Amino acid sequence: MSYFALGERYQHGQGLLYRVDPRVKIVIAVAFAFAITVVHAGHWQAFAGFGAFVALAVGTSRLPLWLVLRRSLIALPFAAAAFPLIFTKPGDTIFTVPLLGWAASHEGLVHVGSIMLKSWLAVLLAVVLTSCTRPLDLIRGLERLRLPRVLAGTIFFMYRYLHVIGEEGHRLMRARDARSASGPDGGKSGGSVLWRARVLGSMVGSLFVRSLERSERIYAAMQSRGYDGTVRFSNERRLARRDWGVLLVAVLALGGLIIYARF
Repeated sequence: MSYFALGERYQHGQGLLYRVDPRVKIVIAVAFAFAITVVHAGHWQAFAGFGAFVALAVGTSRLPLWLVLRRSLIALPFAAAAFPLIFTKPGDTIFTVPLLGWAASHEGLVHVGSIMLKSWLAVLLAVVLTSCTRPLDLIRGLERLRLPRVLAGTIFFMYRYLHVIGEEGHRLMRARDARSASGPDGGKSGGSVLWRARVLGSMVGSLFVRSLERSERIYAAMQSRGYDGTVRFSNERRLARRDWGVLLVAVLALGGLIIYARF
């Protein structure tokens, strides 16, 4: 079992979205992220429409709701960066922070709530995309959508060898633990924090050197087999009627939401 198996985002399932071409799902996710940005702050009805779109995506994928919600919480710390707007946006004062004298405005609260809601909904749909699409299929979809070849190849090899480097790091930590004995009182062995930092730095340096040597050997082997910078797959899938149908429905729904939100 891979040391980073818990980091795998793909979730096995049988929903409709599992059978949709990855290119279609990528286009829908990107279009959704751009579409939700045009919604004015405080337009809660439009946000409800985009929320219904995400709910439909979750329903058609048949992913567990708790799984999608739990994975989407990663967006909250980044969205919280907009929190100071509550006190810097001019408007009607709601409350004042004692001692500091900071005045929170109604307009600032609306803007912060809108920003957090936009970020959360976009991340929710991205979670659905990554949970019902295999990583290699995502990379292949990006490449077929004319993503620059160098960038597509970099993402592909990063995913392919991230687990290998993780296993190498796990072996280093296991070797360190095997050479470390507990103290007489059952506490941890070792010296000061600075000493532990030097040990960790040596481990990181060793991991870097090993990874660099491995990458050179792999690249030489790939060149000897005719690698020219393009990642090729054995089967190239064409868009089916189902894919076009899902794309058309999503485009119409997002277009309708944009029109409603703006006009």
